[in-house]
Amino acid sequence: MPPTTRNAHAIDGMISRLNAPDYDRWAAQIRRAGGCAQPIHLRGRAEYRDRQTGALLHRYTTRTEPDGVLRLPCKTRRASRCPACAETYRADTYHLIRAGLIGGKGVPASVASHPCLFVTLTAPSFGPVHTRREHHGKTHPCHARRAAPTCGHGRVLSCKARHRIHEPVLGEPLCPGCYDHAGSVLFNALAPLLWKRFTDALRRHLAKSGGLTLKEMREHLAVSFAKVAEYQRRGVVHLHAVIRLDGPDGPSSRPPTWATCDLLTAAVTHAARVVRADVPALDDESARVLRWGAQLDIRPITLSGDLTESAVAAYIAKYATKAAECVGTLDRPIRLTDDLAALPVRDHARRLIAECFRLNNQEATADLNLAHWAHMLGFRGHFSTRSRHYSVGIGDIRTERTAHARLPLLDDDPEIVGTWEYVGRGLSLGDALIADSLSGAR
Repeated sequence: MPPTTRNAHAIDGMISRLNAPDYDRWAAQIRRAGGCAQPIHLRGRAEYRDRQTGALLHRYTTRTEPDGVLRLPCKTRRASRCPACAETYRADTYHLIRAGLIGGKGVPASVASHPCLFVTLTAPSFGPVHTRREHHGKTHPCHARRAAPTCGHGRVLSCKARHRIHEPVLGEPLCPGCYDHAGSVLFNALAPLLWKRFTDALRRHLAKSGGLTLKEMREHLAVSFAKVAEYQRRGVVHLHAVIRLDGPDGPSSRPPTWATCDLLTAAVTHAARVVRADVPALDDESARVLRWGAQLDIRPITLSGDLTESAVAAYIAKYATKAAECVGTLDRPIRLTDDLAALPVRDHARRLIAECFRLNNQEATADLNLAHWAHMLGFRGHFSTRSRHYSVGIGDIRTERTAHARLPLLDDDPEIVGTWEYVGRGLSLGDALIADSLSGAR
């Protein structure tokens, strides 16, 4: 059996909490927080008053709560910080995406007949990296090359290894000195701009195909989408998007008959190829142009087969709870005072982080604020976004769940006046041990 590590401070805290007279109330708060690993602590009060007379109907205060605080779930989407809240976010994202494909949550079921595609926009190559290659279930050598060249750093640009799925070397450059770290960071930083220009070009191509101006197209056709960013092992983002054609009023109206799935495919292909982001010359580098990668995956979403609405919703929801930490970096901002050499990250991630700080000091790229986004390897956008008319939002789903779970405290609909103060977050070591057992027992 593996050795058991005992923390006397945690055990003492656990015993104190279990023997506290208000333990049952504390345990109820933990359960209501859904097993949150870092609950928010609030201190304050709320008064319920009659809307007509102003008479006080009920008063709640945290002074009677354990430790004088109310514990609420953190609601983070990051699985690395709080698995419980991230799972809730994943489930909410799943229902959001699925509703935009087959209806539900206020979206009519007729939306399932609208032209709809699952699109993956990739990053270009910034240098060869170790990868796992499979074909028909057989693993092939990583980069097997005959008479492979030797780079200027003395490395042979070849790898004959058949890498396993979780090998740490995956995503690492064959030659770190040759790899374009600056290009990787700048692509991540400008990916949101490339996406915006992609959607603009998509709409222009659709309008031109229908013989309309952009202003006229709004009266006939609307483009709705939901997307998520996925980090590759090499540290760059790919974007996965559900793109749907609607009528002018969104999912409740049908698109015109000329707006077909084939037309949408052609528009996506065109937009992905023509958009670009220009990077001005740096002190030691010439100007460059960034585009989407050559690999473009466009597939229709069906109600049966491999790419069903459930499969797409599950795929997007999975990546909505992940970020750059899944490729060997941190899930928190990196401070200027941090020692980069001591950070617990992969060597490749460390070089990309250092590049973020270097580019942050360049006048041409200073407005990208890359030092703040170094832990994200330069990516500054939202991981999961949707257009306004795609379907319901995360906030709508959370509000619906809260209303469903809340028990009616009073018969009338009172006015609620609250005063709240944030006083901290998280759990002590002892409390965390008990919280784990409570969440595991549900």
